[in-house]
Amino acid sequence: MPHRPSLACLPAMLMAAAVCTGFAAQAGQAAEQSTVSLVFVGDIMLDDGPGQTIAQGQDPFRHVDALLKAADFRIGNLECPIATTGQPLDNKIFTFRAKPSVLPLLKGRFDALSVANNHAGDYGKPAFVETLDWLKKTGIQAFGGGVNLTEAHIPLWLHRHGLRIAVLGYNEFKPRSFEAGSNWPGVAWSEDSHVVADIRAARQAGADIIIPFMHWGWEREPTPTERQRQLARLMIDAGADAVVGAHPHITQGAELYRGKPIIYSLGNFVFDSFTTPATRTGWILRMKLDKQGVVSWTTQAVMADEAGTPHPINDGDTPCGQRGITAIQSCGMPRSPS
Repeated sequence: MPHRPSLACLPAMLMAAAVCTGFAAQAGQAAEQSTVSLVFVGDIMLDDGPGQTIAQGQDPFRHVDALLKAADFRIGNLECPIATTGQPLDNKIFTFRAKPSVLPLLKGRFDALSVANNHAGDYGKPAFVETLDWLKKTGIQAFGGGVNLTEAHIPLWLHRHGLRIAVLGYNEFKPRSFEAGSNWPGVAWSEDSHVVADIRAARQAGADIIIPFMHWGWEREPTPTERQRQLARLMIDAGADAVVGAHPHITQGAELYRGKPIIYSLGNFVFDSFTTPATRTGWILRMKLDKQGVVSWTTQAVMADEAGTPHPINDGDTPCGQRGITAIQSCGMPRSPS
């Protein structure tokens, strides 16, 4: 006959069960708290159409605000100087310069912005340095550029829940231009040997996670070049945990190399003057990280309207991945309320 516990024992048993349940819940909460979420977006250009939108009192980020604020850290590519000084360079077809009045819309939405791109120097060195100053005053960290070569190659450091994350910004746009020097301002260029040295130095400095954020590839090309693939793999071989890219004004897909994600191009985020669905579509990349690397990552598609304002859209073909799964998945995310 089965033995039944006496009623006198039940309180102790229930208490033990409650304690075990509490420990399990605390363990689950601790595991969640030990992860950090990052959001990356592609090209942000706040002159022309987006600049006019802002001047009219409207907010080009309003439809994606919730998606940005849902992460611990938000990072984008600032595809224009923010300045009042400088003159447009004579040797460029397209030059951009946003007004400092755009800064309140960036504050609280972005923790850091890469300036490693082909438009950072559109109005010369004074406007570039002014941009760095404005971002610092606004509480937004600039990376991928600086007042000299050393500063341009300093990683963006992010700290949360005991996790130390280093994000490195590089420009790979050809022809090579506006590169920082020993005593002049500019952007960080992706010289292979320098990139490898930066990644190794970040690891030696205590980085748990290292992510290069690249400005590379050919414009309007839906697939990455062989150079992009070679450089991405070189960076992972050197110790990077993931690689993220922008610049082509179009998304370029993703792949896994040695189990680590490479998202080649996020496409446009806030940008006007593009007419095809492909060039008006971008991805918001969300990564969850722990000390072992990337736990999971997802992409949310957005489409810019004629003024360059992004709107979340349904797209079941956006890529995503998860640790332990050896193939890229299609994980379209549902439309978020605008």
